[in-house]
Amino acid sequence: MLELQAITKHWRAPGGASRVLLKDLNLQVPQGQTVALLGPSGSGKSTLLKIIAGLEATDAGRVLFDAQDITRLPPEQRKFALMFQDFALFPHLDVQDNVAFGLVEQGQRRAVARAQAVAMLQRFGLGAHTQAKVWQLSGGEQQRVALARALITAPRLLLLDEPFSALDADLRHSLRAEFLARIAASRMAVLWVTHDEAEARSVGKTGFRVVDGGLQREW
Repeated sequence: MLELQAITKHWRAPGGASRVLLKDLNLQVPQGQTVALLGPSGSGKSTLLKIIAGLEATDAGRVLFDAQDITRLPPEQRKFALMFQDFALFPHLDVQDNVAFGLVEQGQRRAVARAQAVAMLQRFGLGAHTQAKVWQLSGGEQQRVALARALITAPRLLLLDEPFSALDADLRHSLRAEFLARIAASRMAVLWVTHDEAEARSVGKTGFRVVDGGLQREW
């Protein structure tokens, strides 16, 4: 289970001015559950995901997973996966190497990692695109590649930052159902950030809104 305790973070402008972005924020994300996080742009949602992933430091507070304090643990040791709204795929790599990337970073031999990537892509209906460049794929296909890359390393926690904001409404709806099915099968903890309340209610067993740097439970 992910647990955030009194997370505080200040936003600092280049000129030196600062404001409180997150203040004494507390949250629990149980294993096997998806928690939705709502809030407008600039409310601190993406910053919170980066803090959880280890990409940004807190000014105060603790990040725990399964009761272990991981606040100062480097990102690669947390075994979390973070999916960005712009997919963050590597344009110079083909599809299979994008998916295999995390396994290679974990020390897998490239040939073994590629074989596992091909198997994962076949499960996602992308077996015919393993050698394609990611920029040759449609938006929905790119998003499936991004999810395959996130899941192939068997992360303990999946962090989703506005995963469908760049897609049209029909594609968002169909991909959301597919994502939820795959996430449920993985039994991992998931924190899903979105500004869309309808989406948040459809994906999250529980939902919170970022208000004045803290969290307000919505359902």
